[in-house]
Amino acid sequence: MQKITLFLSLLVALFNQGSSNLLASCNGRCGFGTDSCFPCQCNPSCERFSDCCSDYADLCKGESFPLDSTSRYLWSGEPHWSACESNKQIILSPPPADADASSSCKGRCDETFDPQNKCHCNSKCSQHGNCCGDVCSVCGGGGGSSISDSEIRAISEALYALDSNKASASELVLDHQVLVPDSQTSAQKDLAPLPLFRFLDEEALFSRPTYAALLAVLDNYQRMTGQDEVFSPRQLEEQETFVRESISNTELGRELYAFLFTKGRYASEEDFIQDLKMMWFGLYSRNNKKMDSSGFEHIFAGEIKGGKISGFHNWIQFYLQEKQGLLNYYSHSFNGPWTTHPDVLGMQFGWDGYYKQVGSAMVGCSPEFDLAMYSLCYIARPGKRCSLSLGGQELIIQTYTWENSSYGEGKKYIASAFPATP
Repeated sequence: MQKITLFLSLLVALFNQGSSNLLASCNGRCGFGTDSCFPCQCNPSCERFSDCCSDYADLCKGESFPLDSTSRYLWSGEPHWSACESNKQIILSPPPADADASSSCKGRCDETFDPQNKCHCNSKCSQHGNCCGDVCSVCGGGGGSSISDSEIRAISEALYALDSNKASASELVLDHQVLVPDSQTSAQKDLAPLPLFRFLDEEALFSRPTYAALLAVLDNYQRMTGQDEVFSPRQLEEQETFVRESISNTELGRELYAFLFTKGRYASEEDFIQDLKMMWFGLYSRNNKKMDSSGFEHIFAGEIKGGKISGFHNWIQFYLQEKQGLLNYYSHSFNGPWTTHPDVLGMQFGWDGYYKQVGSAMVGCSPEFDLAMYSLCYIARPGKRCSLSLGGQELIIQTYTWENSSYGEGKKYIASAFPATP
């Protein structure tokens, strides 16, 4: 009996070692988005975070891999760590039908290690090759899985590094002028004699596709709530162009999609595009039962409701309105720790007779960065505070869901999103 036990233990150890070797290789995984169910990664971001698999350089360097479903995971039922490899695919078979509860992660995610358990459901199980078969679908990594705080910080750092369209120091110059304490933000005193924007190189920035797409959409709205928003076919095309340019045609957008794909949130890039369109541009009523608002209008363009400025968290709209003489910068109450763009400001300003006590925005980033960061936080932490990491500095984004109406199968529109702390 003792010999049989030793033999079975040896088989388990060999299986776990084989599983661990499979998960620690880039064979069939080159170009995949970051996935915490693997102990190492196989995409360009891994070089920045020093978590590449040992064979990444040999198998993946110099190769180009499309971000489509043919170069991703193909799930067969719930994931299980008995895997077979084929070219650019890893097919994971479902757990045996007779698997008992002790082989599942249901109700066991992030549990303390217990050597008596057959398999495990904590953050280190993939490193040791002893995860339960459904760890990714239940605890994170696939099938609409959860997204951890550390994963949000990692992907936000990756997106920050990929923002090649952000304004440089020579393209954008600000004049912050007066910093006021929080206790004075309600005073409505114009303490800044000069505009916030000292210089912006419009020729360099506004000719870029995502900037041009944003500019085309910004002027399609009535800022007063309580009035129906009605869009022409061309304006609807402009909405779609903005989303597609930001996601499909930038490395930053494709990286965000790849991450959400590996987390099981979207089955295809087209699914992601269509959901963003509804999430951001779908209309709902803030006032007088009129279809008068959307997430995009509130956050990017700004609105007037109840005699006050509502939303308005986009730096390009701020610049445009200030340039036209419609916006008057008063002061700022916080300034982020970043010394390059994007930075974060909390601003006090008047907008054609209305006042904003604290209007926070990421300043100097590209339009796709704004869209990606707010979308990431809304998808991963809807209605909550979301901790990002940008260049090693923390930024908190607060999102809110619109609770009075929905789209699709009960999905919530985005109501607001903004930097809550510098």
